Amino acid sequence: MLDIRFIREKREVVEKALRDRFNKLDINELILLDEKRREVLLKAEKLKSERNSLSKKIGFLIKDGKKTEELKEEVRGVSQKIVTLDKEVDELDEKIAVFTHNIPNIPHKSVPVGKDERANEVIKEWGEIKKFTFAPQNHLDICEKLKLADFSRAARITGSNFPLFMGEGARLERALINFMLDLHHKKHGYLEIWPPSLVNRVSMFGTGQLPKLEKDMYQLKDDDLFLIPTAEVPVTNMHRGEVIDADKLPMCYVAYTPCFRREAGSYGKETKGLIRVHQFDKVELVKVVMPRASYDELEGILEDAEEVLRLLKIPYRVSVLSTGELSFAAAKCYDIEAWAPGANTYLEVSSCSNFEDFQARRMGIRFKDAKTKKKGFVHTLNGSGVALARTFICLIENYQQEDGSILIPDVLKPYMGGQNIIQPPLS
Repeated sequence: MLDIRFIREKREVVEKALRDRFNKLDINELILLDEKRREVLLKAEKLKSERNSLSKKIGFLIKDGKKTEELKEEVRGVSQKIVTLDKEVDELDEKIAVFTHNIPNIPHKSVPVGKDERANEVIKEWGEIKKFTFAPQNHLDICEKLKLADFSRAARITGSNFPLFMGEGARLERALINFMLDLHHKKHGYLEIWPPSLVNRVSMFGTGQLPKLEKDMYQLKDDDLFLIPTAEVPVTNMHRGEVIDADKLPMCYVAYTPCFRREAGSYGKETKGLIRVHQFDKVELVKVVMPRASYDELEGILEDAEEVLRLLKIPYRVSVLSTGELSFAAAKCYDIEAWAPGANTYLEVSSCSNFEDFQARRMGIRFKDAKTKKKGFVHTLNGSGVALARTFICLIENYQQEDGSILIPDVLKPYMGGQNIIQPPLS
């Protein structure tokens, strides 16, 4: 959330940010509302000062034994005007809040300007794309032949675009989750969290999913709770309304959760199998940091997410998202895309974002310097470390063998009981 004072004083900056994001919000409407509010507030303050003066006069008159009815009537009239003006200020505050809650974050100066993914900038590529001696199969065929997942049964249980892992597929999914949790906790030093999978409306607003993305969320109508779209929501909201000692920052968290999103399959692209699903597993990284360190911390969270793919030996590339591709709350975002040979394309498996103080303002998370006693808003970051099921897709497609089996990456073998390979089941 942007501060109204910032919007007022840096109007050109905000208007440029909206243009760069291809957002059609008219800031002029907000400026007029703000001017009206300050005008009404000034009138109310003058009347309150007038009322105080009249009240003092009444006090002196009473002390001198003089009549006060005329002045009291005047005070009542002034008080009624104040009530009317205060109500108008409240109404204007509500309109201003609705408007400001829909203004996206300002992109960092290093973010490329562009309308869509074609403007994203690839800044890094890692690993060699494997040359197969046979035509690599896609994950749908592999899952069917090895009985790793059953999409028809999942549709029968719930509906389309929900996964049902089975047998070795379920074990492999669990192995990936445990491997990532251990890596980020033991090596990278993140504190592991197991948060609720349901959050309230205030939490969803705090991280920026609401009000903009409400239609994409799964909501429990009787309780006004939401299934989480990512662990970012409950984990970041742990500190909502807190003032954190600066010497305790950064705070770094890792959490596994299932994630739920309605928008899966709404893009007109490939929707079968695991590429676009309404429910998926993800290991999420969240940081709460001092403002001066946030962009160094962004590089750190990106590096931690990349290491997952390097250890799995899956080729990938990293892109800086353009202004048109940024999420509502992000100031800068890196996407990590892993190579899927069966699909012959890269698949997004991680987004690492710096929200600067955008989320912190919505949640009221501040820091306090021990020496200066100065308070300010923290910066928040998050990154997928990494997301499934696309990592699952890339793994089985990269490690497939000509006989239909799947090799197990070395780093996953301890999580698979020392197993080296997944063989096709006997007919």
